[in-house]
Amino acid sequence: MADRRVEDNAVSGQLQNDHRIADFDPPQKPKTNKFAIACAILACTTSILLGYDIGVMSGANIFIQNDLKLSDTEIAVLAGTLNIYSLIGSALAGRTSDWIGRRYTVVLSGVIFFVGALLMGLAPGYAFLMFGRFVAGIGVGYGLMIAPVYTVEISPTLSRGFLTSFPEVFVNLGILLGYVSNYAFSKLPTNLGWRYMLGVGALPAVVLAVGVLAMPESPRWLVMQGRLGDAKRVLDKTSTSKEEAQLRLDDIKEAAGIPMHLNDDVVSVTKQSHGEGVWRQLILHPTPAVLHILIAALGIHFFQQVTGIDSVVLYSPRIFAKAGITSYEHTLLATVAVGFIKTIFIFIATFLLDRVGRRPLLLTSMGGMILSLACLGAALTIVDHHDSTIPWAVALCITMVLFNVAFFSIGLGPITWVYSSEIFPLKLRAQGVSLGVAVNRVISGIISMTFLSLYKAITIGGAFFLYAGIGVLAWVFFYTMLPETQGRTLEEMEVLFGKYHKWRQANAMLKSKKVDHGDGDENKGQVN
Repeated sequence: MADRRVEDNAVSGQLQNDHRIADFDPPQKPKTNKFAIACAILACTTSILLGYDIGVMSGANIFIQNDLKLSDTEIAVLAGTLNIYSLIGSALAGRTSDWIGRRYTVVLSGVIFFVGALLMGLAPGYAFLMFGRFVAGIGVGYGLMIAPVYTVEISPTLSRGFLTSFPEVFVNLGILLGYVSNYAFSKLPTNLGWRYMLGVGALPAVVLAVGVLAMPESPRWLVMQGRLGDAKRVLDKTSTSKEEAQLRLDDIKEAAGIPMHLNDDVVSVTKQSHGEGVWRQLILHPTPAVLHILIAALGIHFFQQVTGIDSVVLYSPRIFAKAGITSYEHTLLATVAVGFIKTIFIFIATFLLDRVGRRPLLLTSMGGMILSLACLGAALTIVDHHDSTIPWAVALCITMVLFNVAFFSIGLGPITWVYSSEIFPLKLRAQGVSLGVAVNRVISGIISMTFLSLYKAITIGGAFFLYAGIGVLAWVFFYTMLPETQGRTLEEMEVLFGKYHKWRQANAMLKSKKVDHGDGDENKGQVN
């Protein structure tokens, strides 16, 4: 018996030692779910449509102006009204996605833009071209709202920032393709060049319509419809383990108000699961947390556009021409460089979002934008006050434009869509995101349509000094109003808001709860 006791103690001691050694092992890196990545890529194809239009219009508007003999005002209206038209799409998309599902709303976005792109490419005159942009704008509005919502709802928590930044990645890819299209078709006759530039935008919509057949529906939308069995199957495919899938399902059920003991494939749900009553909870009688969420979401969208990124991207050929680059071909090549830099830095941002966090990237990004806008304003002012070309000022202008789009793309660009998509409660998410998109598109349209008039009124350098000043206000807003959301599940977000500057205490509470819960789980497995 003594020998047996000694042997048992030895085995027990060995197990304890093994457990202690294992405690010192580095945590396993979470697996990347390739199916979730593929779904995010397909959904975000809609974002290429907006990016392509922004990029292609920067060069096409020069051809259109020459071919149709349009004034600067007509060109400004043509360039900016797509953002205003997209309001219709984004306003309809929230209710539409709650009614027919996220997946089919993605399809609808692609179909509408496909029709709009064909109408623009075949337009015989200005009025018909404006009608084509009206149709395309509605498609863009649908796509801007549904891509981040679908992606954030299908993504595992640990890779949500990476996947939800995909819409901005594809916007930048679309801008780059638009610039390349400008250069590729610039050798064609004027009356054909701009039509090919605009008409080619229909191709991504075709890819989207085919690819969406492989996409599952959003598991959160399925739960809101009471389709728990379908939601569980989607979560099993998009999670890194069966245990994570079950935890995600339990969290979504709790957020949707479905009792935990209901596990049938189909359960009855309240009528508000189709979106009724949401506006009352969001606008008329919001809780302190929802009000803070709404201010944060609308604020980040507002400052993303009012700091002038569309002026830099859409009118970069004119900025370079103003700086002293006289060759049209060289201007287009410099513009392609802008698109290339934007795309490279947005890819870098996707890998930093879940490692560094939202706030550090956002504040660094805004700080860099303020500096680059101020330097660009100074360089353009110097060029404006000299009759001859000043090589160093021209080089500074080009460098600061590239710096501006780089800093935007590494923080403010992707984080706006990631942040505003992940912070709304489940039942308010579709309409909340559509409000953010509406603010984004209105400000973008105003900036696009007023830039030419603005720089004529206060000089082109003064315009960028103004954007830099607004950037300072944006930095203060981000620092004081936006909590860090890295590592939090979608169902935990509401706890962080409503406390404003005390959000760090809420974050610490959530971390301690998670640690306590983990300790409890470990204790369950111990035998006394």
